[in-house]
Amino acid sequence: MKPSIGSYVYDTLSGRIGVVMGHEGPYVQLRPHGGGKEWDADPASVRPATPAERLRAATAYANARSRGEVP
Repeated sequence: MKPSIGSYVYDTLSGRIGVVMGHEGPYVQLRPHGGGKEWDADPASVRPATPAERLRAATAYANARSRGEVP
């Protein structure tokens, strides 16, 4: 089953959390929380992100913004 667009998933191969932006061919297109460069993930290697994982991604983004590392 393909994850729905806008949902948060955990890519077990890369160890990253991303927002589902679309589906292209056999891949799921993911973007990091807060934006950034998309990457393609194998649908078999993604699972829904837990609330704790989503919070960790949001916190990492907020910390990076406060340090001026992201616009």
